[in-house]
Amino acid sequence: MPKMKTSRAAAKRFKATGTGKLKRNKAYRRHILTKKTTKNKRNLRHPAMVDETNVKNMKKILPYI
Repeated sequence: MPKMKTSRAAAKRFKATGTGKLKRNKAYRRHILTKKTTKNKRNLRHPAMVDETNVKNMKKILPYI
C-alpha cells in the first residue's frame, strides 16, 4: 500500500490541537478593512475550530495530522 498524500494547501492552513480538533484562521481580514469595525477586526484575529460537518473531509485530505 503506498503512502497517502497530504494536501499541501490544506496543511498550510490547518493545525491539529492536542485533542485532535482542527484549528483554522478566520476569513475577511485581508483587505477592505476601513469599513469593518475595530471590534469586528479584533474578533477576526482569534483562531476558530473547523466545523463538525467538514471534519470528515478534512481528515481525508490531512491523513497525518
